[in-house]
Amino acid sequence: MRLQSYIEHLADRLAGAGVHCGHGVDNVHDEAVFLVFGALDLDFRRSIAQQDRKLEQDEIERLEKLVLARIGRRAPTAYLLGKTWFAGHEFICDSRALVPRSPIAELIGNGFEPLFEPGSAGEPGAVLDLCCGGGCIGIACALRFPACRVDLADISPEARDLARENVRLHGLEERVSALQTDLFEGLNSRYDLILANPPYVSPEEIAQLPDEYRHEPALGLDGGTDGVDIAERLLKQAAKRLNPGGWLILETGYSATQLENRFPNTNFLWLEFDHGGAGVCALTAEQLREMA
Repeated sequence: MRLQSYIEHLADRLAGAGVHCGHGVDNVHDEAVFLVFGALDLDFRRSIAQQDRKLEQDEIERLEKLVLARIGRRAPTAYLLGKTWFAGHEFICDSRALVPRSPIAELIGNGFEPLFEPGSAGEPGAVLDLCCGGGCIGIACALRFPACRVDLADISPEARDLARENVRLHGLEERVSALQTDLFEGLNSRYDLILANPPYVSPEEIAQLPDEYRHEPALGLDGGTDGVDIAERLLKQAAKRLNPGGWLILETGYSATQLENRFPNTNFLWLEFDHGGAGVCALTAEQLREMA
């Protein structure tokens, strides 16, 4: 069977099985490409050139095992592969942390313009990836800004260990550290940029999530009461860890309205994305001092 034919057939099977696409892709065709190219270690950038490639029988057998797990257990493809891609880079991915899917990837690719101007003088020299999970956001920043120092921090020791594996994968041990912290507790440094993607799903919403999300650690999803308990704590503490002129970029997803209700006097700057995503705001160090 040709590669493209298998992908088209798989997309139909995934659609017929009613799988949920929400872990890096938003449709069954891209999910099928993700599974096939990831399992066979093919270059995504050469997808068109490889569409007539003939699949060997052992390759089809390998793919079918993954497909059965994807459909039968509703396991996210990234967990089945043990890897995923974020901001154009490959990362180790397993159930120690959420599958990375933040629209912050687009901001990294743009160099955080216009918050930071192009050129070394305008780039962040110190970055904190808070609630980092597997460390994908902070590591992508380190790759985007070769002169910056990055701290990855998460309350979960399992997530911290995964983040350290990803740091080693990209050879960034000299500039990137992974720490276990409860938000800013135990952190003494100040940063030019704090990137935070904390848990922001309410218990009611968690109960209604598709089965794919049951494979992810609940600690990475549960944002308390109305989804913004952790975000509120974070906002009240962040000013002490930001340099003057620094920025906090905070993802709250569908809980954006609840966050604004908690801070009615704050002028949140909600960022827009060309490639999908919402619920990400930017706040200055000066704004955060007023919220503390």
